[in-house]
Amino acid sequence: MRQYELAEERGLDELAIVERETPAVAAGQVLVRVRATSLNFHDYIVVMGWFPAEKGRIPMSDGAGEVVAVGEGVSAFKPGDRVISTYFANWLDGPVTAERVAMMRGDQVDGLAAEYVVRPASDFTLAPANLGFEEAATLPCAGLTAWRALMVEAKIKPGDVVLVEGTGGVSIFALQFAVAAGAQVIATTSSEAKAEKLRALGATHVINYAETPDWGAEAVRLTNGRGVDVLLEVVGGEGITQSIAAMRTGGIIVLIGALSRSPLKFPMLGVLNRNLRLQAITVGSRKDQEDMVRAIEASGMRPVVSSTFAFEQLAEAFRHQEAHGHFGKICVTI
Repeated sequence: MRQYELAEERGLDELAIVERETPAVAAGQVLVRVRATSLNFHDYIVVMGWFPAEKGRIPMSDGAGEVVAVGEGVSAFKPGDRVISTYFANWLDGPVTAERVAMMRGDQVDGLAAEYVVRPASDFTLAPANLGFEEAATLPCAGLTAWRALMVEAKIKPGDVVLVEGTGGVSIFALQFAVAAGAQVIATTSSEAKAEKLRALGATHVINYAETPDWGAEAVRLTNGRGVDVLLEVVGGEGITQSIAAMRTGGIIVLIGALSRSPLKFPMLGVLNRNLRLQAITVGSRKDQEDMVRAIEASGMRPVVSSTFAFEQLAEAFRHQEAHGHFGKICVTI
């Protein structure tokens, strides 16, 4: 079987496929034929060496495939089941703890950039029955992050106003989940072509932040002076000033990413005056993922896949990600 392993030197030019023996399944484990993975920013910083993952680590946190064999004592799955990986090896259920978020897949533990993997059965959930492998592979990180932000932490309800930034995986998933839940969505982008796609997915309003630098005030105007209920902050840096300006009193800013790679800089007085809640999150639990899968099946929602690359083209897929031209998720077929 073939798989990617991190070399001593890191970078896209160092990504190479190696041959290994197909692993044998043991008690409590499942052998999964991986059919697809998807790219996340976390995967990029791991392969670039910005996170200190050890040499030989299999990268890529997301994966979808089918169960080939089950070990003794496994009753949750059977051969032929279509499954998706979980992001955290230790977080099955319950509130977040240091131990539960200590083992990220593709970082502290092996990921899914392989033709076959053997993992504990608890490292997987069933995939949504309505999705193909590439679509399902987008869910464990970006999909679950958006789900936890809106449904677990913010507990959105019909009529709420949610603001999403840009057109990356988490933001697109959040738009789709919010629309499915009966919420209104304000989205930001700097591209009119992407704005049309956002509207097609159900965005009520789209703000071009390049043309409207004070987009926080514009979001307040679009809500008749009230401000938004929930905002997913994926950029960080000084831009959070606009996020705070967009909020209603008592609203929630969910801190998810730091694409700007800059420290947060914001007016504390604005947070205090509005009595805002700032909630940082990192993906979610296995139980959260099971809940999300059921919701996707019930709603018929389909993830937005921007482009798909072959297994041998993983480096090219990351270069495509670097160019920031995608809308939704980038997938790799294995």
